[in-house]
Amino acid sequence: MTLAALGWNDSLAQAFAPYAAEGCEPARVTLELKGYCEVTGEAGARLGECSGKFIHSAKTPANYPAIGDWVAVMPQPGDPTRVAIQAVLPRRTRFSRRAAGEEVLEQIVAANVDTVFLVSSLDGNHHLHRLERYLAAAYASGAQPVVLLNKADLAGEADTEEIPREITQVAPAIPVFVISAKTRRGLKALAPWLQPGQTIALLGSSGVGKSTLINRLMGDQVQFTQEVREADHKGRHTTTQRELLVTPDGVIIIDTPGMREIQPWEAGAGLAAAFDDVAAVAGRCKFRDCTHTVEPGCAVTAALANGSLEPARWQSYLRMLRATAHEVRRVDRPAAQQHKTQMKKLTKQLRRRVHEKSGDE
Repeated sequence: MTLAALGWNDSLAQAFAPYAAEGCEPARVTLELKGYCEVTGEAGARLGECSGKFIHSAKTPANYPAIGDWVAVMPQPGDPTRVAIQAVLPRRTRFSRRAAGEEVLEQIVAANVDTVFLVSSLDGNHHLHRLERYLAAAYASGAQPVVLLNKADLAGEADTEEIPREITQVAPAIPVFVISAKTRRGLKALAPWLQPGQTIALLGSSGVGKSTLINRLMGDQVQFTQEVREADHKGRHTTTQRELLVTPDGVIIIDTPGMREIQPWEAGAGLAAAFDDVAAVAGRCKFRDCTHTVEPGCAVTAALANGSLEPARWQSYLRMLRATAHEVRRVDRPAAQQHKTQMKKLTKQLRRRVHEKSGDE
């Protein structure tokens, strides 16, 4: 396995130069293990453990090595199977979410990804609002999102036409493909993203067929698969750890365990990118603090009235805006106070509007 086959480039080489002078070697994280990770470089796959110096400087879990990261490693004298991780090279992109639990922490799901395949399925597992959260997180990561609607072989013609149309209404700029990993339907259309040296991350809830798709792309049974439960169409976790694989054609694939719920870590940035058309309309409002409800000169209400802004697109934006604002307020007291002030202002405006209408009558 060469570094180039793992996605190495001149930018990474430049960032690694100071560590090369210290005797380190470059490697990429190809498997996450509890307390350790597998790192792969020109010397092959070895077991990596963070050095004491690195642990002291990391400070937060988000700075620790994650699947897809490039790291500087130091070989261990007398043990060719182990290395000490000295540093994580700067991440070009990173897909992250809020970690589970009460403490507010960032969890890196995958790093240095070019394209995120957001996999849903047409057998009852598809959920538009969940997909919206994935899209926001994908945009925030810096990678290009592509939606794959898998299991077309189990869906009726109406679903294979209506569900892609529904997604296009709320995310018009995102490529959407109807595929069947089982029968290979639609896989040829993914060729523009499946290029040698490109890193693809597969994300989606359990049971949508990510492992089956990986087996098709790898040309071999490398991932264990299971059927979903017929009663509720929920999948069982067949992938239990994050892993990086390289296909015979040189495509780098990151597989991740299913995530039924996701709270994007930097959803605000993702929201701006995912809804740039909505933001452009809102930017034409007469008032900077327009609530898009009762103010005169509101460009949003005008666009909704004349049909230039789809109601489904607007409602999708509002859902993500509420979710993003909620996450910000959880960790930012000034933001929480500002929200309270805005809500008081909006309530007064609405009451005044109602009073004026009742006076007119």
